Amino acid sequence: MDASTTTKTAPEPSSAIRGWARAGLPLGIALLLAGAVAARAAGPAPTPTPTPTPTEQAIPHGAATEIVVTAPRMDIPLNQNPAATTVIEGEALATLPRTIAADEALRLVPGVKVDNQADEERVHLSIRGQGILTERGIRGIKVVLDGLPLNDPTGFAPDLFDVDWATVKRIEVFRGPASALYGGGASGGILNIETRDGGPDPVDGRVSASAGSHGFWKTLAEAGGTDGTMNYRVSASHMTEDGYRVHTAARATNLYGKFNFDLGEGNRITAIVAGTDFFNQNAEGLNIEQVHQDPRQANPDALTYNEFQRTKRATVGVTGTFALTTSSELAFAAYTRFTRWTESVPSSVDHRDYQSPGGFLQYRARTSIGAMANDLSIGADVDGQRFDEIQRPNLGDAVEGTTVLTDQVVHQRGVGVYVLDRLELARAWSVMAGVRHDSVSNTLADNLATPGFDLSGRKSFSKTTGRLGVAWNPVPGFGAYVSWAQGFLPPATEELANNPDRFGGFNAHLVPATSHGEEVGARGSLAGKLTYDVALFRLLTANDFGRYRVESRPLETFYDNAGSSRRYGVETALGFFPSPRLSMELAYTYSRFRYDQVLFNDTTYYGTWLPNSPEHQAALDAEYRVTPAFMIGVGADLQSRAYVDPTSTIWIGGCTLINARVSYRTRLAGMAAEFLLSGRNLGGKKYIAFTEPDPDGNSYQPGPDREFYGSVQLKF
Repeated sequence: MDASTTTKTAPEPSSAIRGWARAGLPLGIALLLAGAVAARAAGPAPTPTPTPTPTEQAIPHGAATEIVVTAPRMDIPLNQNPAATTVIEGEALATLPRTIAADEALRLVPGVKVDNQADEERVHLSIRGQGILTERGIRGIKVVLDGLPLNDPTGFAPDLFDVDWATVKRIEVFRGPASALYGGGASGGILNIETRDGGPDPVDGRVSASAGSHGFWKTLAEAGGTDGTMNYRVSASHMTEDGYRVHTAARATNLYGKFNFDLGEGNRITAIVAGTDFFNQNAEGLNIEQVHQDPRQANPDALTYNEFQRTKRATVGVTGTFALTTSSELAFAAYTRFTRWTESVPSSVDHRDYQSPGGFLQYRARTSIGAMANDLSIGADVDGQRFDEIQRPNLGDAVEGTTVLTDQVVHQRGVGVYVLDRLELARAWSVMAGVRHDSVSNTLADNLATPGFDLSGRKSFSKTTGRLGVAWNPVPGFGAYVSWAQGFLPPATEELANNPDRFGGFNAHLVPATSHGEEVGARGSLAGKLTYDVALFRLLTANDFGRYRVESRPLETFYDNAGSSRRYGVETALGFFPSPRLSMELAYTYSRFRYDQVLFNDTTYYGTWLPNSPEHQAALDAEYRVTPAFMIGVGADLQSRAYVDPTSTIWIGGCTLINARVSYRTRLAGMAAEFLLSGRNLGGKKYIAFTEPDPDGNSYQPGPDREFYGSVQLKF
């Protein structure tokens, strides 16, 4: 597989100001950032000139390059990390068909299930079943983008709209309870995402355009480079699509700027500015009769009430590292987000305005103790959020009535302090241990309060969690580990904000879900031709969250602590690289996720299966580079049947989807060009993409039929 080089350039300060202002940033902040960037770029370069950022290259499959992961909050060689971890980079990201959703990027990661609600960017993401029943957004998984967390203080990530997958260079997926590392937002694992940096030249860039089935269009332009001590990359993209079902149209605009400053002597600062505007119609689920009639149709309620979501968000943040001594440093981050969110559902039209500041401070030191080495980290995370919410009745077609159903202000705060230590022992052994205490508070002020009727209240949750792991690396090509960890999952914003007792106020019935479990695994490579990664795990949970409806409000979803579960699984990833031209990869997951007991529709069930959790799930991929310029690839995604609700009496059948792609690289007018054609579900399989345990029977989201996409990318 040949290596590709990508470099980028920045716009003029005036265009950057206009871009940031369009992203929703206050003009003063945009001016301040642009001035700082321009001053840094215009200033004299120090002597000696720092080494420029290396060009990005697609690492050949099966290469012996040591991979270092940072998701555990310290730099650890992947082979020595005592936890199930997968790294995605290189060609696996370069040949995505559409580059708009996580299901494409994570398909070859075992233990991860991504349900794409409407074949767009609105996805449900779970690891080892954690967060499997979230209706909107991601719960129980810490999502970090270029060092800045996307979760709110309760651990809820409302979406992944800020991630433009076409600009991502690397993804680390840490599987299993990680609350001792990141708090309540990491009870299922960590998703650590890094976007590309600028190249070594002063000015470089790329443009791309994609088109395909169901009216899909996406354009992307990015530029960047290195100028003195500053490396930068800015990008802008726009996507539109009609959707494969009625009332599933979507459009998205993303603006992103990343500015890295190398201050010398181990001191680095990165400034990030970003803007997101995402709109999607919501067709809702169908009952089984409607699926048989026409799987492309929308639920009648979705059309009657014009269901949709609109998210507009601006982000400003800075991360950095300062060297204190030759063996210690201080890492930090500070950020704020402004979000305007609107949702139309049959019962109401909901408006929320969010302000979400946060940051962290971490001290890291490495010392030697004879033949041993010790890495110590001590840190604190602080996250805050305030949102104003107003709901009015939906009279139909998203037309709002004059009655105010809810008028309230919610303040949220999350504070976590932790200690993490890793000791490298003699004879290739290492031990990693961590402990963390988290406190999450939610306060609600009811602006409609009257004497005797006040929904104001407070819900607070706290928990201390731990993690312990041991790794053994007797030879460079082999590593084994065993670990134990705890998870802490407080009620998330969406669970608290949906009150089954009345409009407004908190759902007062919820308590945190907790978990603990063990895993044992091994990873390595053989003769540079075969790579393997196997993990076996057990996860015990208490107070699992479930979903239900009430008769007085049948079109709304509410949450409760439904029961407890036992989850056992095997996660396997294999790679076979017999030659530089040919690669074959397999990801397989065996999941035995059963409730000890669960309450559903006022009935308690014992030993039933978790909904939407297939026992077997696999992804295969083969890629052959016929010439350095011409590549063909085929793949398949498989899953066994999955139950619809906790009764384990209704299920959807398994399916196998076949995919293929072809790419060709050449030069046009002195620029590097790449053409990509891809097809998904080439067999035209009729299947259900995912299900939801809704008592009214509207549980089925049909998957798309045969799809084709094409794209062209030019680098200059």
